[in-house]
Amino acid sequence: MPMKPLPASSSRVPVKFRIPTADNLVPIRLDIEIDGQRYRDAFTWNPSDPDSEVVVFAKRTVKDLKLPPAFVTQIAQSIQSQLADFRSYEGQDMFAGEKIVPIKLDMRVNQTLVRDQFLWDLNNFESDPEEFARTFCRDMDIQDPEVGPAIAFAIREQLYEIAIHNVTSARESRVSKKGRRGFEYVPASKAGGISLDLVKYFGHKTSVVRKRKDWDAFEPIVDILSSEEVDALEAREGKTTR
Repeated sequence: MPMKPLPASSSRVPVKFRIPTADNLVPIRLDIEIDGQRYRDAFTWNPSDPDSEVVVFAKRTVKDLKLPPAFVTQIAQSIQSQLADFRSYEGQDMFAGEKIVPIKLDMRVNQTLVRDQFLWDLNNFESDPEEFARTFCRDMDIQDPEVGPAIAFAIREQLYEIAIHNVTSARESRVSKKGRRGFEYVPASKAGGISLDLVKYFGHKTSVVRKRKDWDAFEPIVDILSSEEVDALEAREGKTTR
């Protein structure tokens, strides 16, 4: 059951770590190369799933993609390591409250290039990156079915990083109290963020500033590249990863 947005009275106290979305999923990114063969992927994982599912997934992936058997161990270990990192934060305190942050997209999926930025409400624990991505693709008339999941993943990955930062902030605040009790909440405006009237911009179900009157300031850019442009980009990307 999705968590409700935190009441205003809780904005000055920490909450337990979780990603500020309805589904508390872990963004997993894989980039594995063995004997000249490379496997790259990005997806989300439910941290509540049994660990045995990791090996099952790795074996199925290797079989479906016809990868060498050595990839099974590497895929499973990489997923397990990233899940362990996520679980290391579970139960820890993090700051929440009336705070919004910029989310940036700068990605290429096949022949589709997407650049955008928008504001996300960290206090809305019912937000849905997948729904936002579907709406974005529909509004921008994006036909490639792989773009939506990639946008949702990019959002979740950034929200995860922000949640980790909020854990660190809560920990540092606790250490710096020097005998004072409780936690010190740092408003977004004092932390260098953007302080806005959330009621003005956000409803109860949405977390994103995405109104057409704001598109001059937050204008999404979508380009469809030619095959030649994609080949040139991939060649440059290949050189930078060597």
